[in-house]
Amino acid sequence: MTLSTDFTRLFGVRHPIALAPMGGSAGGALAAAVSRSGGLGMLGAAYGDPEWLAREVPIVAGTERPWGVGFLTWGIDAAAVELALSYGPRAVMLSFGDPSPYVEQVRRAGALLILQVTDLQEAERAVDLGADVIVAQGTESGGHGARRGRSTLPFVPAVVDLAAPVPVLAAGGIADGRGVAAALVLGASGALIGTRFQATTEALVDPSITKAILEGHGQDTERSTVLDIARGSRWPSQYPARTLGHPYVDRWRGREAELAADPQALQDYQDDVARGAVPPLPVWAGEAVDLITDLPSAADLVGALAAQAEDALAQAGRR
Repeated sequence: MTLSTDFTRLFGVRHPIALAPMGGSAGGALAAAVSRSGGLGMLGAAYGDPEWLAREVPIVAGTERPWGVGFLTWGIDAAAVELALSYGPRAVMLSFGDPSPYVEQVRRAGALLILQVTDLQEAERAVDLGADVIVAQGTESGGHGARRGRSTLPFVPAVVDLAAPVPVLAAGGIADGRGVAAALVLGASGALIGTRFQATTEALVDPSITKAILEGHGQDTERSTVLDIARGSRWPSQYPARTLGHPYVDRWRGREAELAADPQALQDYQDDVARGAVPPLPVWAGEAVDLITDLPSAADLVGALAAQAEDALAQAGRR
């Protein structure tokens, strides 16, 4: 059985699997491995750093397979988008913020527009803006998401119904082929996967992050703004982040305003990072982290996810 969907046909890829453009960690090697294996690899360009793009883009562009680039919409400007477009990506994905200033810019370059949404109002807006693909992000996802988001299971079909015939990718809590199969049953045209791809040999992550993901449990993840405040991150407060447990989250939970106003506490965090008492970065991890127990190559992982999804759908049919 071949899992052919509107998404795979639109991009000319074999599998309905896309790499989430995780800021920094989804670099050229990871995106290239996903694209070569028949999925859609997407670079996590975040704020559009020119040096980072110059280093990572040639790696994935050299595959001569479809690839894309993702941005944090609230943190970019037209120059960052223009620079990325100059490399010829097949798609640009915009997340978290108002994408309207960049829509025509993407269209003029001939790239496909992927918009991530976290509620139905955003989904309606994405349809109105002419998104080629919409990513419906559930609250189970690792990393940042809307404070008042919805769970993947009920949210995805609601977006599918609203956006039809625009293809929808499900995101949040998907870490194996069963999750991909579930996304397809919900009406999505594929899955956008993040945390699972962080635990691959090609991901740009510190070994301590990999170890934490492999040992992590979903019940230990929590959505919070504490670590953004401690790090001095510019992330808007309406987008808390799901991470694995962290001493500073335990210490400052419910006291975010107090933390932000305490220079010594902020310096303590930097000092703890410097001496290795806490990880160099928060461990962004979704609720499906329990399902991640090995460190494969992303190339092998894409094929395994597709095969597992096919098997899950076949078994469901026999039941």
